Amino acid sequence: MAWMRSLLGTGSGRTRRLAALSALLMALPANAAEVTVAVAANFTAPMKEIAAGFERASGHKTVLAFGATGKFLAQIVNGAPFEILLAADERIPAQLEKDGHALDGSRFTYATGRLALWSVQPREVDDRGEVLRKGAFAHLALANPKTAPYGAAAIEVMTRLGVLAKLQEKLVQGENVTQSYQFAASGNADLAFVALSQVWKDGKLGEGSAWIVPGELYLPVRQDAVLLKRGRDNAAAGALLAYLKSDAARAIIRSYGYAL
Repeated sequence: MAWMRSLLGTGSGRTRRLAALSALLMALPANAAEVTVAVAANFTAPMKEIAAGFERASGHKTVLAFGATGKFLAQIVNGAPFEILLAADERIPAQLEKDGHALDGSRFTYATGRLALWSVQPREVDDRGEVLRKGAFAHLALANPKTAPYGAAAIEVMTRLGVLAKLQEKLVQGENVTQSYQFAASGNADLAFVALSQVWKDGKLGEGSAWIVPGELYLPVRQDAVLLKRGRDNAAAGALLAYLKSDAARAIIRSYGYAL
């Protein structure tokens, strides 16, 4: 192979380069593959860390797409080339299983999400959420409740607190929970209902102020993973789902405030 002879050169340098190339080729897994994953927007940061660890451990590659779970449902039904779905709820993976778009028995809960009311301003949000009852703000962002489970949870919280009607005109909807966070982070909204994982890392709040919404105010946000039909013969897809259950992945998930 002329290209390899050119690369390696001649003489003693050639011998060293040949040994280095051989070691590199031996280190690469013979069955390395690529897996395409649809990931709920709230799980963006932890999934990037998990994917990096998975790639180092397995040699497989991940292609990640982030967005609203409801939109992923429509895309998968219409033939989008995803092999795994990491959803923000349990309903949509179950529906995909039922309708034959996912493999029966592959579904499991990889995390239970928590909702937070957040502002980039340090003293804007109190630790009881009284700011919602006072209503002394111009705009409150939330994810679209029709397609994003965290948006639906936000509506449920405001309904149970009896403030939804009062705040209706102040609500600003994002396409997903990432956009809801961005509205507040940029100052285009005073407050936002976000996933706790977006503002929490290693057991503490990052910037701003937040109210971690008590779990009794909304139904548990159980986030399920499922193997889609396109991924059934992909070794990388099965390996990634197994890695999600590993101690390494679970430690990352916990660090972002999720329950397991």
